[in-house]
Amino acid sequence: MADEEATTTDQQLRLFIERVERMEEEKKGVADDIRDVYSEAKSQGYDTKTMRELIKLRKMAANDRQEREMLLETYKAAIGLV
Repeated sequence: MADEEATTTDQQLRLFIERVERMEEEKKGVADDIRDVYSEAKSQGYDTKTMRELIKLRKMAANDRQEREMLLETYKAAIGLV
């Protein structure tokens, strides 16, 4: 009975590892696709650094984004950039 449990546990562990490996491969594929989109945008004259910043801002909640922008403006004023 103990050997059967160990075998089942070993198989389960192997399946978990294989699932993670497949997901890691999928993640790499998605990352490659994203890189291709940025490359295409850059070839058409878009600034990818600014695009990345916009994407980061869009992920934020509106109030978090406003707070960040307010702090940035405050800091810019404090060092004379405004």
